[in-house]
Amino acid sequence: MSITTTTELTAHVLLFDMDGTLVDSTEAVERTWRRFAVRHGLDAEVILASAHGRRTAETVARHAPQGVDVAAETEWLVARDIADTRGTVAVPGAAELLAALPPGRWALVTSAGRELAERRMAAAGLPMPDVVVSADDVRRGKPDPEGYLAAAARLGVPPTAAVVFEDAELGLEAAHAAGGSAVVVGPHEGPAALGVPRIADFRDVTVTTTAAGLRLTLPPYRAR
Repeated sequence: MSITTTTELTAHVLLFDMDGTLVDSTEAVERTWRRFAVRHGLDAEVILASAHGRRTAETVARHAPQGVDVAAETEWLVARDIADTRGTVAVPGAAELLAALPPGRWALVTSAGRELAERRMAAAGLPMPDVVVSADDVRRGKPDPEGYLAAAARLGVPPTAAVVFEDAELGLEAAHAAGGSAVVVGPHEGPAALGVPRIADFRDVTVTTTAAGLRLTLPPYRAR
């Protein structure tokens, strides 16, 4: 798939998912769910196919055998996630884009808990913004728009004034439900990605601050 045209977008604020969007944590995420699968005699590939974009507790509840203590198992998994950031790196161009953003104009909205988000962002060499909405801060995870609505409110803008960067179906559904404009990061294709601007990564994405807000220029998409 390729898109040959440059896309221009305007927004007051930018909202970012973390895993798969700003941070490539694929290795660590796969290790986590393979540990879980081994502990309970489950098929790791089935779990991985549904885990992306979900909070850990929701994935545990979805796949754990009957009788497993979901809260305790989630705590066990999160502790290992926090301790294991090996192979976690920034998505290309993410550091440069975040450095170009004015303070108070962006937020992180992640299905990870706050401590894990801090660990992965630090491992990838990325800064934490003033506004972070993590799994710890919402009652309902993606695809519910609660996280994106909360982030926009804390930045002092309506959600329609935000551009949301996401890499997964659940996150894109949440962005659409919140009323923001979405940008797909990476190769994901699904109903929520149809007709949505797409970038391979953040290289060659430029942002300009204007009197009206932020002007984004997205390069043509070429699968890498």
